[in-house]
Amino acid sequence: MTSRVPFEVDPIVDALGHDGYAIVEGVVDGATVDAVRVELERVLASTPTGRNGFEGFATKRIYRLFAKTRVLDEWAIHPVLLGVLDRVIGPCQLSAPTGIQIGPGERAQVLHHDDSIYPLAAPHAEVVLNTMWAIDDFTVENGATRFVRGSHRGPAGRQPSEDDVVQTPMPAGSVAFYTGSIWHGGGANHTDRPRLGVILEYVAAWLRPQENHVIGVAPDVVATLPERLQELLGYNIYPPFVGYVDGRHPRRFLPA
Repeated sequence: MTSRVPFEVDPIVDALGHDGYAIVEGVVDGATVDAVRVELERVLASTPTGRNGFEGFATKRIYRLFAKTRVLDEWAIHPVLLGVLDRVIGPCQLSAPTGIQIGPGERAQVLHHDDSIYPLAAPHAEVVLNTMWAIDDFTVENGATRFVRGSHRGPAGRQPSEDDVVQTPMPAGSVAFYTGSIWHGGGANHTDRPRLGVILEYVAAWLRPQENHVIGVAPDVVATLPERLQELLGYNIYPPFVGYVDGRHPRRFLPA
């Protein structure tokens, strides 16, 4: 059983509160998905496989996404996604946007929760929200994401077992929303073809993102992007004034 909802803010937020994740199908049309796949495969051609079991020795991960391609800009600032972010974590920034291609023979990823990297006492308010955009069909056979439904509400520190897992197939063009506190992991790929998806992960603006986008994406590139995306890449202020530069908003220091 999976938590599948329409692409609207209220149902997604409700499912996140109850289940910890929500699957939305038909968000991206087939032609756009195909164009994104072609562009990401161009980048993947020079991308190495993982360095450890967590990254996946048969998995390629595209880091510095917004330095390498423009095809994901609109997804990162989609109004529905921004509406969910406002409701779940408030002022935020991109944390670890990553293209992930799980190769044939890859093992299932260890179960984990994304907010575990922050030394925050549990329980705490949600500080991370993740989205997984399916570029290929996600199936049980090729590594669809595994969730432990409701584990974001479970006892702090309890390590779920594989018996608790719900695997979530979804067609290309779908998006999975999930909180930073839900236990999950990538699935094993038992097929002879890779499975491609894109993670757009967000974190509360008062926390440090996993990837340093201010260094990773050149300022002259950031200057060409929509203002909201500039803010999500670190040129932002957490109210009332966390993140200022020389007493001013950091966007003022981007090239004209």
